Amino acid sequence: MNLILQGPTAALNAIDTLVNAAAPQRTVTLGEQARRYEGVQVTDAFKAQMDSACLAAGVDYAFIAAGRSLADFKLVAMDMDSTLITIECIDEIADMQGLKPQVAEITEAAMRGELEFSESLARRVALLKGLDASALQRVYDERLRLSPGAERMLQAVQAVGLKTLLVSGGFTFFTERMKQRLGLDYAHANVLEVVDGKLSGKVLGGVVDAEEKRLTVERVCRELNVPASQAIVMGDGANDLKMMAVSGLSVAFRAKPVVRAQADVALNFVGLDGILNILG
Repeated sequence: MNLILQGPTAALNAIDTLVNAAAPQRTVTLGEQARRYEGVQVTDAFKAQMDSACLAAGVDYAFIAAGRSLADFKLVAMDMDSTLITIECIDEIADMQGLKPQVAEITEAAMRGELEFSESLARRVALLKGLDASALQRVYDERLRLSPGAERMLQAVQAVGLKTLLVSGGFTFFTERMKQRLGLDYAHANVLEVVDGKLSGKVLGGVVDAEEKRLTVERVCRELNVPASQAIVMGDGANDLKMMAVSGLSVAFRAKPVVRAQADVALNFVGLDGILNILG
């Protein structure tokens, strides 16, 4: 396997001794903050050592088969809140009601997998009842920011012809704006009901939960006439696990422990563009 390390130079140097004990066949410098070690013998014990050492040093590591590249894939599917963007939109909307702590607590529990997503969404949206719908635009204008490396990652995957899907348990108000802004190919999310200019406290239609996320990835892959194994799926919460499970490469981005444990690759410290060093 190839092992890719990404992080500050001093931290990489600190991990270098541990990696060299695994006798890599070749070391390639990918930039000031990234290295690829080729032909590494991977054991469970070595993985456990890397996990502990890298987490302590603030370094991201990834094992990947030699030769894998972006060209192996046809689709990049991304969660939105806390993945493509830095915020949880519903928490920021709730802040306009003075209810952010209550809503954020439910959000966190759902992302950790402690609450069923549809139930958690209904509870959170109900708390927004009566809020002026203009609050959504305020959140978009004042608080929504792209995650580090998002634009560079998207430019790179789009340049080599991969299609892009934004699939979110959040709201179409934000996904549609991100789709247009970033030139994404597909977007799917929940629809907030607005009555007389105010949020009704309900979601229209079906909920985009973990199962619907998986089905969306598979549906887009069928439309593209490719298997789901040619999709890269990025997420951070428990409701992303099902769509990550059907992908060819799952990427946990600054994710909850339950997600990091099941993903092929975890980016805990570098930006979303860290995937470019991993896939060449």
